[in-house]
Amino acid sequence: MTTAREIMTEGADCIGEDESVLEAARKMTDLGVGALPICGNDDRLKGVLTDRDIVVKVLGQGKDPASCKAGELAQGEAVTIGADDDAEEILRTMREHKVRRLPVIDGHRLVGMVAQADVARALPDPAVGDLLQALSSD
Repeated sequence: MTTAREIMTEGADCIGEDESVLEAARKMTDLGVGALPICGNDDRLKGVLTDRDIVVKVLGQGKDPASCKAGELAQGEAVTIGADDDAEEILRTMREHKVRRLPVIDGHRLVGMVAQADVARALPDPAVGDLLQALSSD
């Protein structure tokens, strides 16, 4: 069975919890991504910051992205997947938590990201269709 390690995008860049949301937006632009893991000063994953979070939770609420810290937007424990977890676990986790991206963890270390597009490329059409339907509902 296909594992997260086999389909992930390796070497996910983080935004530090003390870095500004403006810096996160610049990093997303430079990398051409819509989400960044938020890494803590303790070298642990704190959450994932998305471009939508920046628009809704910062700009939409009139906050200054230059003074708002990425860590302020981390919401509880991040939803992750283990590097050796199989495709069924990836699908189950994405469906259950209604997320399109999962940080991939090996032990406590962030090793990559699995996105909906990675799943679509790697898995059979029926499994991908089920995932898309689950993420699109509600």
